[in-house]
Amino acid sequence: MIKNVLTIAGTDCTGGAGIQADIKAISANGSYAMSVITAVVAQNTQGVQQIQMMPTDLIRAQLDSVFSDVQVDAVKIGMLGTAEVIRCVAEALQTYQPTKVVLDPVMVAKSGDRLLDSDAVAALRELLLPQVGLITPNLPEAADLLGEAEATTREQMLEQAERLGVATFLKGGHLLNQPDSPDLLWVEGQSQWLEAARIATKNSHGTGCTLSAAIATFWSQGDSLSLACAKAKAYLTGALAHADELNVGHGHGPVHHFYAYYER
Repeated sequence: MIKNVLTIAGTDCTGGAGIQADIKAISANGSYAMSVITAVVAQNTQGVQQIQMMPTDLIRAQLDSVFSDVQVDAVKIGMLGTAEVIRCVAEALQTYQPTKVVLDPVMVAKSGDRLLDSDAVAALRELLLPQVGLITPNLPEAADLLGEAEATTREQMLEQAERLGVATFLKGGHLLNQPDSPDLLWVEGQSQWLEAARIATKNSHGTGCTLSAAIATFWSQGDSLSLACAKAKAYLTGALAHADELNVGHGHGPVHHFYAYYER
């Protein structure tokens, strides 16, 4: 039976990140994608032009529509934007109790545009982190959640993952002077490094969305969290390796979510 994965996030009208990237990643990896839109974002490969947050009553209505009718096998959470939206989503999770939830704490776009209000960080930490099974921050986001400087070494990555206090897939792509792209999976005191070659491409728009959606997808299908993370990283590496086959925009283009199907 095909598993159902729900993504809760904002949009990207050029299709490289957010809800659109999540739906592509979920579908490419064999689960059925559903979505709850938290914000309509006017963005492209060069940056964010405008954001319109959805009213919280409409967000809750979308959540109720899905959970009241469909078996949700996993949830991926992306852009939430405000403390009010975070509270709305947290209350819905408390009501419906999904067992496999992946939170990508989207705070800053690759262009540098801030996507999470600074006053919402505490709400994210206090209301959502206790309810999710995995968070997937990059190094700046982990530092933001902890209120400290960004990690610059593997040792500091391990220390920060431990202090976050929840199962964490800490993305090491921001480490300087590294020939590879080391990510750290930390779960209940056990750590595992997931290594991959660093792909030389400017087309990396939506990598965080894609990775977290893929993790939720493989997890929904019965893989262990460790295996789901390893398979998702391998999928993202392939999507990055084929990203230059696409011709989308003049800035940081998207990864190639369906590369495996185009090869057939």
